[in-house]
Amino acid sequence: MTPVTLALIPFRADPQPSRKAGLLRRAKRWGMMGLGLAVIALGVLIAPLPGPGGIPVIALGLVLVLRNSWWAKRQFIRAQHARPKWVYPFRRLMRKKPEIAPVFWQQALRAEKVVLRRRPSRQLIRFRKRARRTFRKVFRQA
Repeated sequence: MTPVTLALIPFRADPQPSRKAGLLRRAKRWGMMGLGLAVIALGVLIAPLPGPGGIPVIALGLVLVLRNSWWAKRQFIRAQHARPKWVYPFRRLMRKKPEIAPVFWQQALRAEKVVLRRRPSRQLIRFRKRARRTFRKVFRQA
């Protein structure tokens, strides 16, 4: 008996649509990366203004770049291993359904902890509770 070899060759009726789809996908990815870099540049320009306006804009730009760049994803994974506490908020923002409000609340509490090394005063605790209640009401209605 002689051995029989079956070679399965993938069959495509028209190779052109897959090339077009690949080009469109690649163009979309490059466009989103360009938009992300533009948003990062805008955030850097806004950063010197009073308030934390530049930080959320830069974070949004980083999320756009991370979703569309393999190189940026590799760097992100390296940063995640080096500094997991710093990277965790970005991971939460990159999910399909991002948790924007809880991430910003958590970052506000971390910033408060850094600024106030000692135990917070009662007025600050009351203000925080009122702000959280208001924040929840606003986002539940929306």
